[in-house]
Amino acid sequence: MSSVVTNEKQVSAAVTTAPAAPAIRVAGPSRREFLYYIWGASILLLIGEAAAALVWFGLPRFKEGTFGGTFLVPADKVPSLDTAPFNEASGRFWVSNANAGLTVLFGVCTHLGCLPKWVDQNHRFECPCHGSKFDIYGQWLDGPAPRNLDRFPTTIVFTDGTSATMNAEGDPIPLEGRQIQLVQVDTGKRIKSPGRGIEFA
Repeated sequence: MSSVVTNEKQVSAAVTTAPAAPAIRVAGPSRREFLYYIWGASILLLIGEAAAALVWFGLPRFKEGTFGGTFLVPADKVPSLDTAPFNEASGRFWVSNANAGLTVLFGVCTHLGCLPKWVDQNHRFECPCHGSKFDIYGQWLDGPAPRNLDRFPTTIVFTDGTSATMNAEGDPIPLEGRQIQLVQVDTGKRIKSPGRGIEFA
């Protein structure tokens, strides 16, 4: 019993006489380290701003009625069968209506980007710069243009509540005697035309 008490006294004496642990001091960053941190944070902020700007400009949001957005062409502007196409200058497209159906042509020549005009006397599009010629469907007839006129994806809403959408090849949309209520033209996408002299429909 006395030996247990002695051991407890020795242990408690050892605990009370143990030296105190030294206080740990954490040094703050040096001036050089502080500048590195500031410089790194500035670079990260700059990269973040650049990434946000790229996303903002890379994914533009076009308003309806401006080039790159959707245009709504009312029925009264759609040309009658085999008459002069309707030109929407702000949208850079022509709406033409012929026997095969309605089509919307990108109004820029596939040669060097000039603007072909519709010539009523010849019943065709003619490029005033280099002489390329295209029919009412935008198919190449003559001149240096390498292919037909491009087209814009189009959806026609009819008065009977039905609608028809242009296919992936850009073929004219047949009207089949239905009355047009509205034509929706998406100028944000373009259907690249096939090669010279290859027919759409």
